[in-house]
Amino acid sequence: MAAARKRGVIARLIALLFKLVFGFVLLSVAMVLVYRFVPPPTTITMLTDSNGATRDWTPLDRIDRDMVSAAIAAEDGKFCTHNGFDTEAIEQAMRRNMEGGRIRGGSTISQQTAKNVFLWQNGGFFRKGLEAWFTVLIEGIWGKRRIMEVYLNVAETGIGTYGVEAGSQRYFGKSAGSLSRDEAARMAAALPLPKKRSVKNPSGFVRRYGNNIARRIRIVQRDGLDSCARP
Repeated sequence: MAAARKRGVIARLIALLFKLVFGFVLLSVAMVLVYRFVPPPTTITMLTDSNGATRDWTPLDRIDRDMVSAAIAAEDGKFCTHNGFDTEAIEQAMRRNMEGGRIRGGSTISQQTAKNVFLWQNGGFFRKGLEAWFTVLIEGIWGKRRIMEVYLNVAETGIGTYGVEAGSQRYFGKSAGSLSRDEAARMAAALPLPKKRSVKNPSGFVRRYGNNIARRIRIVQRDGLDSCARP
């Protein structure tokens, strides 16, 4: 009898786990489908930001092409050719991290978008696993152009500031559709650490990095590395 009860408990736990996994899959697919057409209303990062969250959703065709190219130049040069994951960058990051020093990531724009929209900023392997799942979904359901559009609208661009439109208005007093190449490059240079890197009055490093990105923008556009996401 005890063994039968134990088997019954295990069976119920397995059934519950299956229901939870199945429910999560359905919910996640439904959310990705909705956000294929509807702007995400908010994110966990925005909701937990003690500085508030200023944003202004802007369609990709109203964002200057240089900003799209700058994001690719700074964050993910293989954006248009990978399937959501840059295995070479991941391997390089793992090797650098094993050598010690500051932890570096190998996340693509697709992975960053999945994390920013559906998940939270900190976390270990569990969050990384969820990030991979959502990355596969948005690559398959959204496509590259929508991924770039969402990324440029939810990425943190300053203290309490999200998206390139809000960032452009904050730093340059104009819309993201009117950014110069240098302005787009400076915004892209601050993307990894928007709370610590000044866009308006950049430090020596950010200024040099921004100048490097500005030069790489020309290469991105010349070689069509932004062709999948051109506004």
